[in-house]
Amino acid sequence: MVPVPRPGGAVMRFLGDVLAWFTTAGNWRGNGGIVHRLVEHLGMSASATLTALLVALPIGLLLGHTGRGGLVAVNLSNVGRAIPSFALLVFGAQIFGVGAVPAYLALVALAIPPVVTNAYTGVREVDRDVVEGARGMGMGEAQILFRVELPVAVPLVMAGVRTAGVQVVATATLAAVVGWGGLGRFVVDGLAQGDRVKLFAGALLVAVVSMLTEAALGWLQRALTPAGLRLPARSERRVSLLPGAAAAPEAG
Repeated sequence: MVPVPRPGGAVMRFLGDVLAWFTTAGNWRGNGGIVHRLVEHLGMSASATLTALLVALPIGLLLGHTGRGGLVAVNLSNVGRAIPSFALLVFGAQIFGVGAVPAYLALVALAIPPVVTNAYTGVREVDRDVVEGARGMGMGEAQILFRVELPVAVPLVMAGVRTAGVQVVATATLAAVVGWGGLGRFVVDGLAQGDRVKLFAGALLVAVVSMLTEAALGWLQRALTPAGLRLPARSERRVSLLPGAAAAPEAG
């Protein structure tokens, strides 16, 4: 009697292989292990995001406060969305060679547009009557920006930071293509070696890290937002760069 294959048997065997891969101690240790790759991935993502914040936040806040450069902010956002991340990596590799440098520069470039645009939009959306009232009370421009406009703009500013952070973590996976490490190494090596288990496990790790990053930055966004300005969690997820940023900036 010929045995009848059980539906889903191949899938279950594959998932069993993936589970075995994760429970093999050797896959967690050493320079090529999960722990090392995870530290690489998070370290590169954090440094690139922080660099982008240092560059982009002052620009976005200043443009928003002065009301000038709206066209720059919108165009920067559009360019940031139009250029594929992979193209940035390849372009960087052509200039700086393979390794960490092109990956770092590409991730910084990827993170800047949402931060600039959201910071600009957040400040410009502050009620102008409130700003003029603060000015009439004798507050200086720096006081108006940091004590009036920025606290009100925090939800939208943090939405830009959240968008940038999650994009960077997800895109850092592609950096393995230009010779860097990180969790994308498992995906690229698995693809090159025809090892479907390693490929799937790497993709699963990237997905989990991206979701945890989204959750952590969402918590940070709520923690930094004044209580009176907090939106319900479901609405906060909808506040991203695109809806507010595309509509609000005024060409200046």
